Amino acid sequence: MPAPRVAAIHDLSGFGRCSLTIVIPALSAMGIQCCPLPTAYLSTHTGGFEGNTFLDMTDQMAPVSAHWQSLGLRFDAIYTGFMGSREQIALSGEFIRAFRREGTIAVVDPVLGDHGRAYRTCTPEMCRGMGELAELADVITPNRTEAALLLGWPYEAVRLDDADLCRHWAGLLSLDRRRSVVLKGVSLEPGRVGAVCLDRETGRADFVSAPLAPGQFHGTGDLFASVLTGALVKGISLPEAARLAADFTALAARRTAEQDIPRREGVDFEPLLGVLGAMTAPEERGGGPR
Repeated sequence: MPAPRVAAIHDLSGFGRCSLTIVIPALSAMGIQCCPLPTAYLSTHTGGFEGNTFLDMTDQMAPVSAHWQSLGLRFDAIYTGFMGSREQIALSGEFIRAFRREGTIAVVDPVLGDHGRAYRTCTPEMCRGMGELAELADVITPNRTEAALLLGWPYEAVRLDDADLCRHWAGLLSLDRRRSVVLKGVSLEPGRVGAVCLDRETGRADFVSAPLAPGQFHGTGDLFASVLTGALVKGISLPEAARLAADFTALAARRTAEQDIPRREGVDFEPLLGVLGAMTAPEERGGGPR
C-alpha cells in the first residue's frame, strides 16, 4: 500500500521549530507523505527573534493548487495552520473544496492567539475568515484563546478547568456536531493538561491528558495537531489520536525542559521521532486502525 498523503498548508521558518519544520518530520515519522503548500517563508519564527526575513507566498498558492489538480493528486487529509492574510484563508478554503473527496479529512488548526491574546496579525477580519475556514473542517483544534475568538466570548469566560464547562464549549464549537472538536488546554487535575474531544459522529466528549512539563515551548501546538492529524489519517479514533498527541507532546516538552533549550528554539522533538513512529504503529496499539 502506498503511504497516506497529507496536504499541509502552513508557513515555513528556517530556524525555530514551528509549522512545517514540525509538520513534515512528524507526519513522515508516522509513515505519511506530507505535501507542503507554504504560505510564507521566514528566516525565523517571530516568537523571541527580531529582524527576521519574510517572503509572502500567497501568489503561489493558487498556481500550486492548479498544478496539483492537473496531476490528479488526491489527499487523505488537508491540514491547515497559521495564515498570514485574509486572502490566504480564502485560498485555503478553495483548496479544501477542490481536493475534498470521500474519506478526505480536513483538519483546521485555527492559529489565532494564545495565553489570552490574539497574535498581532489577527485582526477582526482575520478572525471572521478563520471562522469561515473552520466551517469547512471535519476537525478543529483550537486552544482556549482561539476558542474564545471563534465564539466571540471573552477569554476569561472560556474556563477549561471544569468537565461540564469543557463539554459546553466543545459543543458550541462543534456547530451542532457539524465538525469534531479537539479543544486544547484542558486541566481537570493539578499537574496534568490535555484536551476535550467531541466526536461529531457519536456526540461523545472524551477527556485526554498528560503530565504537564515545566516551562512553555514554541511549537507544542503544531506538534500536537500534527500527531493528531497523522493518527486520524491512519484510522485511529479521535480520542485515541488526541491521547497519542498529548502523550508525545508531553514527552517532547519534558525532554526540552531537561535539555534547558532556549524557549525561542522550540520543542526539541527530533530525537524522539523514532518513538513517535513506534507509538503509532498498529502493533503498538493492539491491532490495526479502528
